[in-house]
Amino acid sequence: MKDYKALTQQYEIDVYPRRDVVLVKGKDARLWDDNGKEYIDLAAGISVANIGHSNEKVVDAISKQAATLITCANTFYNDTKALFLEKLFSVAPANLTRAFLTNSGTEAVEAAIKFARAVTKKTKFIATMKGFHGRTYGALSATYKKEYRDIFEPLVPGFSFAPYNNFEKLSELVDDGTAGIILEPVQGEGGINIGQKEYFQKVRKLCDEKNILLIIDEIQTGFCRTGKMFAIEHLGIEADMMTLAKSIAGGFPMGALLCSDKIQIEKGKHGSTFGGNPLACAAGIASIDFMLENKLWEQAEAKGKYFREKLEQHTLSKMRELRQIGLMIGIELKDKSHPVIIELLEKGIVTLPAGTTVLRLLPPLVISYEDLDTAIEKLVEVLK
Repeated sequence: MKDYKALTQQYEIDVYPRRDVVLVKGKDARLWDDNGKEYIDLAAGISVANIGHSNEKVVDAISKQAATLITCANTFYNDTKALFLEKLFSVAPANLTRAFLTNSGTEAVEAAIKFARAVTKKTKFIATMKGFHGRTYGALSATYKKEYRDIFEPLVPGFSFAPYNNFEKLSELVDDGTAGIILEPVQGEGGINIGQKEYFQKVRKLCDEKNILLIIDEIQTGFCRTGKMFAIEHLGIEADMMTLAKSIAGGFPMGALLCSDKIQIEKGKHGSTFGGNPLACAAGIASIDFMLENKLWEQAEAKGKYFREKLEQHTLSKMRELRQIGLMIGIELKDKSHPVIIELLEKGIVTLPAGTTVLRLLPPLVISYEDLDTAIEKLVEVLK
């Protein structure tokens, strides 16, 4: 058998902090490595596999579409793309009526930044401390973490940052040049910090008063993760633009920027070679159909509540705080999360960090209660 780790180390630019595991197979909420060891997945590829790994509906849709038409230039109409758009807007917030389709979340954020500047004729943006919106230049400019930014500066000018859930500090940054405010309903990488309804409603009112576009980043929270189809439903507001990706197509690379009627862009001002290709759109239709048929938002709500109640039955000396909305869970530790992540991996549980001290859990929404019980048992062993 080939040494897959050695081959990767030889040929791939080493930008990722690796776990010493070669994953080769996945099904629902289980993963297997090249030695046959089985894992319970509490990461879902960073909230990508919401409908589970190798979902049969998505596998079948991709297979059929691949045998029909894989790629189609956006200068032509396409049947599968049209049907995907219809499906997407059947579940999207009602005020969002048009989409620009992309290959990733960071591309959706890039489009939002460009569109906001084009529509408002203004250039400045306000984002939040601990916020994460992507790694390409515009998206990185809206991302707070210094370690991601420092060696690539100067970034796109005009971005400033306010503390999350602090309306007063945010409003102080607004001026006549502010084109957009970009917010996550729940900060994912920032530590599973949950947005306050009153804060978002005040920001929405401010945007209306000052002719500012409100961009809601649902890349990690979208598609049933928080117990709603989209997390904005918890907040009682409307976005002018919404960025989507990760779980939109069952694990196949895809993203989207959804726009209200405020957003009008001239032909030729933006584009994508692969965005909205038939293969991704087929996967997207199958993925959304599965979510609807199985009411995954209800599963996320029930299983998240179950997880919280079970975990809180134990006294965990290493845990400082538990934050949870649906199946989006952050465990704030009293020390660094990395050793805990490695110890859990050794016990067959895949987890994620969210900053230095937060353990982030984003399991597939199809995870069984049996697997949740096993995962909780292992977490208790490690965190006691």
